[in-house]
Amino acid sequence: MALLRGCTASLNLFNRLLHQSFRAPNRNLSSVAADVHNQSTIENMKRDLLNLDINSQIGSCMPIASMRIGTFIHNIEVNPGQGGKLVRAAGTSAKILKEPKSRYCLIRLPSGAEKLIDTRCRATVGTVSNPSHGAKKLRKAGQSRWLGRRPVVRGVAMNPVDHPHGGGEGRSKSSGSYGKGSRTPWGKPCKCGFKTAKNRRRN
Repeated sequence: MALLRGCTASLNLFNRLLHQSFRAPNRNLSSVAADVHNQSTIENMKRDLLNLDINSQIGSCMPIASMRIGTFIHNIEVNPGQGGKLVRAAGTSAKILKEPKSRYCLIRLPSGAEKLIDTRCRATVGTVSNPSHGAKKLRKAGQSRWLGRRPVVRGVAMNPVDHPHGGGEGRSKSSGSYGKGSRTPWGKPCKCGFKTAKNRRRN
């Protein structure tokens, strides 16, 4: 329905402009022949406008409700009018899985997760450019420093004063006579956090 309204409005504007240009009072035979040629050109342009599907044009930005199922989109809003938040990395795209007829539309994100998004949110048709961005290799260590990435040092290679994993003989994360799990530089457990359950065994 939105596509039909858009095509009708563009045709009305096109006809108004053409009628204004053909209102010259005195015309000779050559101008009449030119008008006939122009009329055939106009008919061809009208036919192309009717067959033009704005929803399939790459780069078109519109609400998800105006799109059709199976369209690849990117730069998706989470809340209407908030601006694009999802699927903005190089070479990524999302896919509309269900026809956006209801309030929410089901979209599959690049991670494989499926998310319900408000159909009033806007998105852009197509895929983000530069898909080979992730395959680019850095030539030297200094190039990563140019990008603002600092070196990553293992905690096992540090001293006990610098990291909970530091010190000891060999590659050990233990501190004292008993071993500990992986911890952050500030001593918090990395994998499962602090244990909060009460011990059911009573001494």
